[in-house]
Amino acid sequence: MQLSTAFQKIDRNQLKTFTAGLGAPIVVLALMGMVILPMPPILLDVLFSFNIALSLVIILVCVFTKRPIDFGIFPLVLLVATVLRLALNVASTRIVLLYGHEGGDSAGKVIQAFGEVVIGGNYAVGVVVFAILLIINFKVVTEGAGRISEVNARFTLDAMPGKQMAIDADLNAGYIDQDQARQRREEITTEADFYGSMDGASKFVKGDAIAGLFIMLINIVGGLFIGMYQHSLSFGNAMEVYTILTIGDGLVAQIPSLLLSVATAIIVTRENETQEMGAEISEQLSNRKALYITSAILFVMGIVPGMPHFAFLTFSFAVGGYAYYRDYAAKKLAEEAALVETMPKEIGGPAEIKELNWDDVHQVDTIGLEVGYRLIPLVDKSQGGELLTRIKGVRKKLSQELGFLVPPVHIRDNLDFAPNAYTISMMGVTIGDAEISHDAELAINPGQVFGKLEGTATKDPAFGLDAVWIKPNQRDHAQTLGYTVVDAATVVATHLSQLLTTNAYQLLGHEEVQQLLDMLEKSNPKLVEGLVPDILSLSTMVKVLQTLLYEGVPIRDMRTICQTLAEYGPKSQDPDVLVSALRIALKRLIVQEITNGNNEIPVIALAPELEQMLHQSLQAGGEDGSGIEPGLAEKLQESLSEASQQQELAGEPSVLLTSGMLRPVLSRFLKNAVSGLHVLSYQEIPDDKQIKIVSSVGQ
Repeated sequence: MQLSTAFQKIDRNQLKTFTAGLGAPIVVLALMGMVILPMPPILLDVLFSFNIALSLVIILVCVFTKRPIDFGIFPLVLLVATVLRLALNVASTRIVLLYGHEGGDSAGKVIQAFGEVVIGGNYAVGVVVFAILLIINFKVVTEGAGRISEVNARFTLDAMPGKQMAIDADLNAGYIDQDQARQRREEITTEADFYGSMDGASKFVKGDAIAGLFIMLINIVGGLFIGMYQHSLSFGNAMEVYTILTIGDGLVAQIPSLLLSVATAIIVTRENETQEMGAEISEQLSNRKALYITSAILFVMGIVPGMPHFAFLTFSFAVGGYAYYRDYAAKKLAEEAALVETMPKEIGGPAEIKELNWDDVHQVDTIGLEVGYRLIPLVDKSQGGELLTRIKGVRKKLSQELGFLVPPVHIRDNLDFAPNAYTISMMGVTIGDAEISHDAELAINPGQVFGKLEGTATKDPAFGLDAVWIKPNQRDHAQTLGYTVVDAATVVATHLSQLLTTNAYQLLGHEEVQQLLDMLEKSNPKLVEGLVPDILSLSTMVKVLQTLLYEGVPIRDMRTICQTLAEYGPKSQDPDVLVSALRIALKRLIVQEITNGNNEIPVIALAPELEQMLHQSLQAGGEDGSGIEPGLAEKLQESLSEASQQQELAGEPSVLLTSGMLRPVLSRFLKNAVSGLHVLSYQEIPDDKQIKIVSSVGQ
């Protein structure tokens, strides 16, 4: 029995699927049959009635639909209804011309009713009524709806890049996941497809209105010819019989056509808000001041002698009464709201307005990039923008170099910015900004060039080098003169990379450190288990790793870092002591990053007298460099800056070699004063490397 029931369910499902797939072929065959084969008048009456009912259903669905895209199948329904009506016109034309001379209901009851009852059997009145309906449909409703459809389609397509950019930015920032991003992209695509289809569907309606005019003229001329020459009717009889039938046929078709035109206009003029049309009209037209003024004007017109007093005064009182009702309802609502605010909860008053909670507090972006509206093409893939790809490349490169995952960059446009401006922020604080030319390229002067370029002089945002904005066709010429030429997306990506490298220590927090430990625990479980929290707390670990990043030391070698901390942690919990021990343990990595693997290290040394003075300052309590005498500090910075620039011009790294006690102090003291200067201690030089003193400061 269970097996039999299962087979019955399968058969019913298969039958349902099979019959559902037959709908479209049956409709196509029926339309072909209506055009090719003669139809009895009774079937024509049924189809005309169905056509009117279908038009009414469509316009009512348009009225009650909350959002235009909720009726996404409307363009297809409009096409089917239009083709059905045109096929009915062909079928009715055949019957009118074949049997119209018999008069009466020879072409069906519906056509007879519209020809005799609606226009009173007067073909002249019918022609006028039909012409008026045609003008209303073609010149007013259809033409206006077509224009709105074109504008909606164009603006919807123009807005797609900004919407796509917002989705990509939210996805990169982690605010939404892949499924939510896919759903939002599908909604944008559906909206664009809908308004694009509506632009084409409005052409169906316009063509249908024009076709109605030509069909009526052809039917009248053809009816006169057939009636006079084939059925020997007089001109007057033929004109009356065939014109009335033709006008009836035209009205039967034109009224559904007008309904569909109005439905199209309703859809394209609706805002994409989740609200019914009736609610929108009631909400937006219920301006009490406007209603009171209208009531007063109608009252004045109603008391003027000669005016229809009853009509004007009736509407004056009706509009005034409605305005008073809206005013009374608004006051009642305000009183209830005030009562709710003062009503204590224990007596069962209505629920209060929802209080603020933590969901209403938005966290700042870890890394943010805001761009002016002219820079949107840089981050829009559909317009050939490559900035998103470049930023992903920057994140990947920095993550591999630094040793931890760099957070996503949240990108958004800002209309308050200058059109070509952008800012880079970290933890909600701007750390860099610049203005660029999105349609130009930046020719950077690396230090030695062999000519000048025509363009807009500027500075490279990342490193402050002299540069010129040039046209793309000047790239080859600029490169031959020795300039380094990059596009606008590369300029922003390089600026971002430089700022993230400099401020990498701010990106590392407790969560990132815990993830690094979890990854290391998979291969070295005992090492991690015995380190945190037995020897060091997680906060101390974070502070130590942040200091390494602050001093430009990558934390890729977490195994060596944890082994060193496990060894020195029981001896001292001071982060500076632990950092010094780590730097000695990581000396090969540090020197390799500076010298690119060269065996000889060019260094800048301090004169013994100067080093002794600095030691005395350190002992006096100036561990942050504040104990150094101001004049000495200024001369020290100038001398080291000059020596560092000479090393850069020679194409060599600038390294200051000093004692282990002075290294952390001088590193902090010189970090922002002398760019590109690396401060090493004697203990941080590997045994297999040789030192070459290129200059001595303080002699």
